[in-house]
Amino acid sequence: MQGRRHAPPWWFTLPALLLFAFVVLLPSARGLHYAVTDWDGLNPDFTVVGLDNFTAMADDPDAFGAVRHTLVVAVAITVLQNGLGLLLALGVNSAIKSRDVLRVLLFAPAMIAQIVTAYLWRNLLGPDGAVNSALGAIGLGGLRRDWLGDPDLALWMIVLVVVWQYAGYSMVIFLAGLQSVPKEIYEAAAIDGTGPVRRFWSIIRPLLAPALTINLMLSIIGGLKLFDQVYAMTGGGPGHATDTISTLIYKEAFTLGEFGYSIALAVVLTVIVAVASGAQYTVLSRGERAAS
Repeated sequence: MQGRRHAPPWWFTLPALLLFAFVVLLPSARGLHYAVTDWDGLNPDFTVVGLDNFTAMADDPDAFGAVRHTLVVAVAITVLQNGLGLLLALGVNSAIKSRDVLRVLLFAPAMIAQIVTAYLWRNLLGPDGAVNSALGAIGLGGLRRDWLGDPDLALWMIVLVVVWQYAGYSMVIFLAGLQSVPKEIYEAAAIDGTGPVRRFWSIIRPLLAPALTINLMLSIIGGLKLFDQVYAMTGGGPGHATDTISTLIYKEAFTLGEFGYSIALAVVLTVIVAVASGAQYTVLSRGERAAS
């Protein structure tokens, strides 16, 4: 009886549930309806085509390539961004005098709008950009190329730009985890003569498990939904070499007028994000419990 008296009333959450239903659930249900139509985005008259939009994806090489590019980008960004972020966090967590300045400088790119960094790097990586000029100046002119015009390099240039911008963001989260480790643990490990590798693997790594979970979740979801940098730097080109699902959704809807097909692509992207984030959360949660 005492437990029931202190239980919060269920209707207390009713305003939030109604707002969530109006803002999220209702538009989502509407989107699912359009995903099975041939709606062009303008004509109020459209036909329900069932699962034709989804089956058409299997025969669409652009859609297949966009899915492949999206998965490659998401995995690469997750691995590189968090690996670099962890190394930076370990570096600026040391007793160097300039660590506060370095923390600010390394985090600064994350404060810049994505579209601004994308246009900045598009100019730097262009045929006459600063990167090629610098290579020529140091005698490496043979390496000059159109970095964003090469189908084999363009996607990886985008990955590097995203990693450059958000490695500092991951660093801050890892740094918060590192600073939560009691100093007594470091002192005890130093007294025992534990080396830096063994100290990281046996002491720091388990305590960083919550920070690792947050970073991996954010980076994988951000990588799967990547749009701004791709569209601003390459527009999905050359050809379709850098198209992701998000850029293909935009093109199908606003360039080709295939709103029904584009919404079906959005449904596929939603399913991929939900499955990837759910599986990742399950695995990482088990890792956190095992480390605690």
